[in-house]
Amino acid sequence: MTAAALPTTRGFEPGAAPGWRCGRFALSLDIVRIMGVLNVTPDSFSDGGRFAAMDAALAHARAMIDQGADIIDIGGESTRPGAVPVPVDVESARVLPVLRELRGIGVPVSIDTSQPALMRAALELGASIINDVRSLRREGALEAVRASDCGLVLMHLQGDPATMQLQPQYRDVVDDVRAWLAQRCEQVCQAGVAPERIAVDPGFGFGKTHRHNRQLLAGLERLHALGRPILVGLSRKSSLGDMTGRPVTQRLAASLAAALLAVERGARIVRVHDVAATRDALAVWENVRREGQQETIDEETA
Repeated sequence: MTAAALPTTRGFEPGAAPGWRCGRFALSLDIVRIMGVLNVTPDSFSDGGRFAAMDAALAHARAMIDQGADIIDIGGESTRPGAVPVPVDVESARVLPVLRELRGIGVPVSIDTSQPALMRAALELGASIINDVRSLRREGALEAVRASDCGLVLMHLQGDPATMQLQPQYRDVVDDVRAWLAQRCEQVCQAGVAPERIAVDPGFGFGKTHRHNRQLLAGLERLHALGRPILVGLSRKSSLGDMTGRPVTQRLAASLAAALLAVERGARIVRVHDVAATRDALAVWENVRREGQQETIDEETA
């Protein structure tokens, strides 16, 4: 699918700045929303094992909310390059007890999973968002979420986590990602999902070289044609290490810079590990942006 052949499904008008329906939450995107990462895995690339214990996971979730997280995203399977798939019963045993304890916490809780059985169980426990790196392409995944009103994150992924970084290739990474996401959004909507439930994620680091990631960030505004909220996950990624020479534990400054670059180009949800620092960076960006808008208004009315 070429850029000129983007679908025109209701709700995907170019230039739209929609909100996001996430179950009982209707998130306005007049402000940038922060999705705090809660990995309850022993092997995630950034903080594997730190929050695998229940007490640590709950304390971290509450701390992120106190720091300004608008969404908590719980993941029970690492999808880092080369990751081995986790059986659904193992992933569920990591995720569902934490979700159960976080019911009523006051912000949407997202489940980062591709497993249809876990999706169904999580929705029954009150999850508001399903964040699927495979964009509901596993058998039964679309059926698991279709009848609910949860929010959905459809992410671009070339290959699968075990093989995605072997030799990813694109004609034009921004156009190719945009066309793929447009097609997948069209398919999901045609299956009966309301478009206001969908956010799109270009999938930084998922089947992309470091250069692909730089090109994708530089051209992120071209994804506005999809008419859906753009979510980005750049926090602590290896591409930032490639640009700075810093190990994963020293990528805070690079993560903040990448988040602001994405927001400047239209991202409305940023998925991050460092909530407090991200909130401060966004506060500076937003205050300066508003001053610029006010100056423009003053000049036009003078």
